[in-house]
Amino acid sequence: MAELYRTVVMGASAGGMSALATILARLPKDFPASVVIVQHVKEEGTDGYRAVFLGKRCPLPVKEAIDKEPLKRGIVYLAPAGYHLLVEETGTLSLSVDPPVNFSRPSIDVLFESAATVFGERLIGVILTGANSDGSHGIRKIKEYGGYTMVQAPSEAEVPAMPLAAMESADIDAVLTLAEIGGFLTGIGDHPIPEAPAMPHQTTTI
Repeated sequence: MAELYRTVVMGASAGGMSALATILARLPKDFPASVVIVQHVKEEGTDGYRAVFLGKRCPLPVKEAIDKEPLKRGIVYLAPAGYHLLVEETGTLSLSVDPPVNFSRPSIDVLFESAATVFGERLIGVILTGANSDGSHGIRKIKEYGGYTMVQAPSEAEVPAMPLAAMESADIDAVLTLAEIGGFLTGIGDHPIPEAPAMPHQTTTI
């Protein structure tokens, strides 16, 4: 039996909470993959607000990741404020207080690169709205390891710098609106390697 996608990693910064809520609200209760998210937040933390906010909008359980926690399908994990979030070869999550990457901790690049080496072609990477280039290196690594890559359409993003940087860094598989990303992810359990819809955004020049 062909393998399905195992994990979806998402990165977001400025404007990301609204974008994430739009996508997560589309996911079905029987979503067949895990979802791991880095959203840039201030290091002092948010007292669990993000998990509560997104959990009210997403049919799946949403929680902050815990060090050495096994990654499970059908759960949404958020990187805690002030910690890099990585995926270990054992399929567990790991937290790190190593120095910031791209001025960010948590860093999207750190999560994406670690997940790419573990899941390879079974990984989907998504870059959303944001004001810097974090995630551009990581999305390239996902592409190099055979994973599927997508970004939010810059024309729709609240802050388009991060999707644009990702598009400059790698040959992105799909450039989609938030609604289209949610619809695409909803269908990943239907067949092993879903084809991205042909969207006009994909031919937009920068």
